[in-house]
Amino acid sequence: MVRVYKQIFPYVHKQLNQWRKKAETIPNTELKTQALASIQHKTFHCEGGGIYSLLARENWREAVRFIVAYQTISDYLDNLCDRSTSMDPEDFRMLHASMTDALNPGNELKDYYYYREDKNDGGYLHSLVLACQEVLRDASPYSFAQPYTSKLGYLYNDLQVHKHVQEEERIPRLKGWFEHYQQECPNLEWYEFSACTGSTLGIFCLVSYSLSGEMTEGLAEQVMCSYFPYMQGLHILLDYYIDQQEDEEEGDLNFCSYYEHEELMRDRFVYFVKQTNLSVKSLPHAAFHEMIREGLVGLYLADHKVKRISHAKSFVKALLRASGKKATFFYYNSKMYNRLRSIQS
Repeated sequence: MVRVYKQIFPYVHKQLNQWRKKAETIPNTELKTQALASIQHKTFHCEGGGIYSLLARENWREAVRFIVAYQTISDYLDNLCDRSTSMDPEDFRMLHASMTDALNPGNELKDYYYYREDKNDGGYLHSLVLACQEVLRDASPYSFAQPYTSKLGYLYNDLQVHKHVQEEERIPRLKGWFEHYQQECPNLEWYEFSACTGSTLGIFCLVSYSLSGEMTEGLAEQVMCSYFPYMQGLHILLDYYIDQQEDEEEGDLNFCSYYEHEELMRDRFVYFVKQTNLSVKSLPHAAFHEMIREGLVGLYLADHKVKRISHAKSFVKALLRASGKKATFFYYNSKMYNRLRSIQS
């Protein structure tokens, strides 16, 4: 954690500052607004992802560079789709083609704004894609990981398309989509499967191992099986948990709202914690991946937004108990870090 706070997070912020400066030069007002808002309000996504750069060993800076660029694309497009007047699935699909291209160094850049009126971003999105491609081009064992990053990327893109269309179409589309994967994930509900596809953690893990030079075909498959569905599902369910109040006010889709009652949601979160712990035990550096699971629980539950959620105290207590002492350490550590950061700002 000392290394994370003293080395990783400052470099994450350095990278984000560069993208913020680039975003400030975007000619189109709407695109500029959403690009800057995504960086300002979702910095912690890049901070959390940046921890995976520890797996890249001496190439940790390159890992941070990829993670920040890729996560910034994700957060920017999420803002564009959430806050946009467009409800066109073709538009959402085209925008997210940028994330597919970012994972495939041989792909050519496209006109990602083809289906929308707001187009001129001054090369912002192209620059983000190119930054990702440059890092992956220099990671020689990435070819082993590429089929798995591509699959996770396609699932992520599908989710973003289905959940941002006209409100009355969203649930039927998501349920129909889940039917294609139900045999693969028989223990999940449709909304839990959707949550599992919405995380970038598996991609960050695969890329960081590739940059370390340790990636093999066997390791790539291991990471995929260990991270999808449960680690990724835990990540996004926690993300939706803390955003419940905000999403209700904004009229945004929130997967936590589909649990029949509070007790069921708590039990399913505990189930995801336990399944995640089992699934990462077979990975090399198992203690690191267990720390990620514990850190996710601690970091998210320490967020100031949790105070606005009804019955949050008992929920937090149950999840920390299931997650172990290190999760409790991260919980209090994160509370202190957030308080210090708010004082500094």
